[in-house]
Amino acid sequence: MSKTLDLGCGPHPQNPYKADEVYGVDIRSGLGPTIACADLAVEPIPFDSEMFDTVTAFHFMEHIPRVIYLPHRRLSFVELMNEIYRVLKIGGLFLSFTPALPDLAGTFEDPTHVNTITEGTFSWYFDDTHLRARAYGFTGKFEIVDQQWVNGSLLTQMRKLPV
Repeated sequence: MSKTLDLGCGPHPQNPYKADEVYGVDIRSGLGPTIACADLAVEPIPFDSEMFDTVTAFHFMEHIPRVIYLPHRRLSFVELMNEIYRVLKIGGLFLSFTPALPDLAGTFEDPTHVNTITEGTFSWYFDDTHLRARAYGFTGKFEIVDQQWVNGSLLTQMRKLPV
């Protein structure tokens, strides 16, 4: 039985991989019995390790700050990537669909977009070829399966590899 998790899902988690069980995480509470409430900029994903076959994030990753300084310095984006890695099964897929540079309007118009994504964000920092995020505390390892532009947004699909 396959399970998927949609981050920042609101009341309707997306299920592009057609998983049997659909879960979500949102900053708002009371959205449904399978939707957990958590602020993923500062809290862990509230599900067990290696629970999901797929994790999705539709127009969500740009809302996670790269760095938070209060009460101490945290690398929130890297911490979230560690959490995504943690909840995925080995071989599981992470799909991110987000506004990205060079699309200036989609990237910067929304005042809640605090993280600028580029084509290199995932491939240079979290892909097993480069893993530059290791210097910032990333402990997982992904493989880029697909990356393409779709209507001005960047779709990135990554597979969890064993460390």
